[in-house]
Amino acid sequence: MTRKPNAAIAFCVAAGLVGYLLLPWYAIQDTSWYEALPRIFSDGDAANGLLQALTQGRGWLLVGLIGLVLCGVGAMSAPGRAQGRWLLIGGLIGALGLAVTGFTIGARGWSVAALNGVFGELSVNQFGIGAGGFVAIAALVLLFAFGLARLGYFKGDLFVAGAVIGCGVTMALFIAYPVSKALSGAFFDEDGKWSLAAFAARVFTERIWGLGCLAGGVRCGVAWNTLVLALLTAAGTTLLGTLMALMAERGGKRWQTPLRVLALLPIITPPFVVGLGLILLFGRAGVVNQLLESFFGIEPTRWFYGMLGVLVAQLFAFTPIAFMIMRGVVQGIAPSMEEAAQMLHADRRQTFFTITLPLMKPGLANAFLVGFIESIADFGNPVVVGGQFSVLSTDIFFAIVGAQYDQGRAASLAWVLTIFALGVFALQRGVLGRKNYTTVSGKGDAGIAMALPDGVRRTVYAIAFPWIVFTLVVYLFAFAGGFVQTWGRDYSLTLNHFKTAFALEWGQFGLVWAGTAWNSLLTTLKLAGISAPITAALGLLIAWLLARNEFKGQGAFEFGALLAFAIPGTVLGVSYILAFNVPPFELTGTGLIIVLCFMFRNLPVGVRAGTAAFKQLDRSLDEASLMLRASTSQTLFRVVLPLLKPALVAALVYSFVRAMTTVSAVIFLVTAENELATTYIIGRVGNGDYGVALAYCTVLIVLMSAAIALIQFVVGERKLGRRRATVGHQGHHKMEPLA
Repeated sequence: MTRKPNAAIAFCVAAGLVGYLLLPWYAIQDTSWYEALPRIFSDGDAANGLLQALTQGRGWLLVGLIGLVLCGVGAMSAPGRAQGRWLLIGGLIGALGLAVTGFTIGARGWSVAALNGVFGELSVNQFGIGAGGFVAIAALVLLFAFGLARLGYFKGDLFVAGAVIGCGVTMALFIAYPVSKALSGAFFDEDGKWSLAAFAARVFTERIWGLGCLAGGVRCGVAWNTLVLALLTAAGTTLLGTLMALMAERGGKRWQTPLRVLALLPIITPPFVVGLGLILLFGRAGVVNQLLESFFGIEPTRWFYGMLGVLVAQLFAFTPIAFMIMRGVVQGIAPSMEEAAQMLHADRRQTFFTITLPLMKPGLANAFLVGFIESIADFGNPVVVGGQFSVLSTDIFFAIVGAQYDQGRAASLAWVLTIFALGVFALQRGVLGRKNYTTVSGKGDAGIAMALPDGVRRTVYAIAFPWIVFTLVVYLFAFAGGFVQTWGRDYSLTLNHFKTAFALEWGQFGLVWAGTAWNSLLTTLKLAGISAPITAALGLLIAWLLARNEFKGQGAFEFGALLAFAIPGTVLGVSYILAFNVPPFELTGTGLIIVLCFMFRNLPVGVRAGTAAFKQLDRSLDEASLMLRASTSQTLFRVVLPLLKPALVAALVYSFVRAMTTVSAVIFLVTAENELATTYIIGRVGNGDYGVALAYCTVLIVLMSAAIALIQFVVGERKLGRRRATVGHQGHHKMEPLA
């Protein structure tokens, strides 16, 4: 059956008309869009777009309808350049017209004061965009993209054109736009006037770039502190993550499941819990200092607080991310290549260092990049164990929430972070270049993964095992506090903290959620459950666009996808408040703004994991599917996606658990109706109620462990048609038949 070439175009035109006629155009405060549906043909605020334009004086909304009519003419034309011009003009007029009027006309008339003098004061206003406006504008953007495809761009592929333009517009609205609102503050002086001198005065200061520590001073500038810490963290997390991935995939089978569980523990824990566990171990009154005083008479000090403490905490927190990225990379290495090297009389050590390790290069570079950006954007660990050691993220936080409220200084520090992220991104691109790292092709591969060389295996075990033991010790100390009456004074076992947070009672009308933490837990589960699959899907789609397609502006497109990581979570949260508190996006106080913050804060990991996986898949797989007349979308979902299961699991797991445990990005976005687990825990810690806080964290770990197991069960493992091998303690293996 032949495909209809204009089906997607007709669908978008119809969707745009539905947005104008059958949905409320504006968002109504305290009313969901489906509750407003019965009033779309009324004269009130819930009216559809056509009535808003014709009967309520908002004639500017007709520009989108004009664009849809022009696109409708194009939809009835034959595919070709003429149709492309109709779609391009209609989509551009409609989408751009609605965007311009949306940003210039607000709740009090003109949003730009200068327009009052040019056009006079408006007698009507407009509110934030609602379901109708969103559907109509999205349809117009896609129609514009389809017009570009019909004119020969994106090789004429409607799906690729729609994906590139759609993702680009989405990232511009929810990453570039809010971040630019925050960063622009660095260029305004105290009187609100544009000034490059004000930017230079804020950025080039001793506090940021000073090198006093090298000349015998107390400390260096926060930029150097942040850079050195990030490089050490990125190198350490990449090394540890790679060793754990090799141990899980190439080590003894009996270690695989325990290792995967233990390696994921730190990522499913709120960051301040890790810091608390480390303080209980190494703090002034910690176990280590007490033992040193008891056995050696060494006076307890605050030696752990500072760069050492932050480095250990960041290694602890971010190694699991590198592990998830590298595990997919190790899985994707074709055993047949290793077997070929051994057939040419290379021993296992030579094969590992000349074949296996070089093929891991894209994953190593991606893991390093993610570790670096995670470190420079980290806020929780430096606050908890940093002491007098300052980094850019903490300085930004105190510039915003402190008594000074210096948005200009915070913006200038955020600029430095962005430059650091851009620099390591360019370095990564230069290291990888255009070399080929394909290991999974369309040919059958029934090879057995090579066992680790003895020396490498011993090194892996010698480093990975102590780290795992260290992980267990920190967790035991951190969460024991949830089961004792009062840490430090009364160590009697109790479940009172769990009862306070999660008590269930039978009342007059049935089951009562009597615990004080239920509201925050259920809200967090709902919002994280919504954001995680969308984040993973968007991240892998962007990775596919970057790895399998070439288009103008591809470098800027990729950097835009990583920009949210380069900005500290605190700045991202504040920028969302500044950008989405007024029309055309009135989202402050809603659950949607938290979901969007979760999505675009966690998007880069999905992009990097997908990019590393795509570099190992031969393009011939895509080409073979397309030659068999499958569409691009069919190829992506039926051929490519099943081979990306490790990357999909990494993106889903990371998106969900980070949404459950994030602090800095959403601390300014929560409300009484949308309280999150982390903000509840912070409130308890602030009140000194550590028992309830740690009990809550224990429940979070159990829930997220179950969620990870469910994600891996639903997604499943990638099947590459290989024989399984049981690896012995001497590195030998026995073949097992395929199931």
